[in-house]
Amino acid sequence: MTKKILFIEDESALQQILKDILTKKGYEMISALDGEVGLKLAKEKKPDLILLDLILPKLHGLQVLKNLKEDEVTKDIPVVILTNLEQIDDINKALELGAKSYLVKVQYSLEEIAEKIKKALD
Repeated sequence: MTKKILFIEDESALQQILKDILTKKGYEMISALDGEVGLKLAKEKKPDLILLDLILPKLHGLQVLKNLKEDEVTKDIPVVILTNLEQIDDINKALELGAKSYLVKVQYSLEEIAEKIKKALD
């Protein structure tokens, strides 16, 4: 069965590039450009994994994560944070709230990100 990944990210260029890579690897990609839409899609589509940026329009990523983990429907979906925020406070907060892992965009190539996603789904 094809694994579904919800990518909540406001940079549409990054959305598209990662979507191309992950689709080629056999994943189904669902995109959301802001936190509110992301939450709605998480409940409707019940993805196997959520890739979440922290800096988002409408609803901050940490709030999205908190809402996901407090909701019966979405609480067990693994969430991987993919952001440019490198502050240890942000990292700790995200992990406390239940993120599976925390990736800083500039530290990973897109291939490495795809690899991390595969690991998180296995």
